[in-house]
Amino acid sequence: MPVVFVLIWSTGFIVAKFGLPYAPPLTFLAIRYLLSIVCFLAWTALAKAAWPQGRAQWLHLGVTGVLMHAGYLGGVWIAVKGGMGSGLAALIVGLQPVLTALWVSWIASVDTGQNEQKVTPRQWLGLALGLGGLLLVVSRKFGSGHEVTALTLAATVIALFSITAGTLYQKRFVKPTDVRSANAIQLGAALLVTLPLTFLESEAITWNHSFMGAMAWSVLALTLGGSSLLYLLIQRGAATAVTSLLYLVPPTTALMAWVLFDELITTSTVIGMALTAVGVSLVVRAAKPKALV
Repeated sequence: MPVVFVLIWSTGFIVAKFGLPYAPPLTFLAIRYLLSIVCFLAWTALAKAAWPQGRAQWLHLGVTGVLMHAGYLGGVWIAVKGGMGSGLAALIVGLQPVLTALWVSWIASVDTGQNEQKVTPRQWLGLALGLGGLLLVVSRKFGSGHEVTALTLAATVIALFSITAGTLYQKRFVKPTDVRSANAIQLGAALLVTLPLTFLESEAITWNHSFMGAMAWSVLALTLGGSSLLYLLIQRGAATAVTSLLYLVPPTTALMAWVLFDELITTSTVIGMALTAVGVSLVVRAAKPKALV
């Protein structure tokens, strides 16, 4: 299941490239959320699935929806719309395993009550390699067009922290519930946050086959498929497995972008991605997964 999730997740950056020439990012996402909510509501009704019990669970699901949909997707799509390549956006957000592992290491140390080092030397080495690889790729992009600007970099960093916080928050506070009704609540919260921001966008939607195809894949594959898989993986205690596989997303996305959009893959890009992958692997393997339970 984690492998299938990663393969689906990798296409999200590609879909952004296909859909964004024909619509502003937040407007596209608001329509995506609305259509996805309709699908999940129908699915929940037909399956007679249970809804979460208690106001607290609805609130927790709403928080995760804002973080994992509005914050994460909004940041990525704004960055791609601003000119950032799919591969680079995936690489920056792909640092999620590093943040997750560092949090796991810290919270595990606190829970055990021991005066041990919260981040091991191996993790610091991995963190240094991961950041070094990222800087190698990003530094080449500065000053060459508009791919890396203050806006695009800030948007991807917000996306990175949003998906990391959302994953950890869901694992900690959201009780097991039906994935269909849970997704409907999460997307409803994301829509409430995103919809008012669409009035700041002035670009009109161009209704053509590319736009509608990107929207269909976003709703059916990414939201109904990818988001549901992510929810199930976290709910079943596989959050660590997901984050450990996420460092495969950047090279997968970069390869797709090279084939579909002729995005340049240079030697420095390959070396930077390799360093990041090795660094993330060192950090994640040294983390203590029990902290996510």
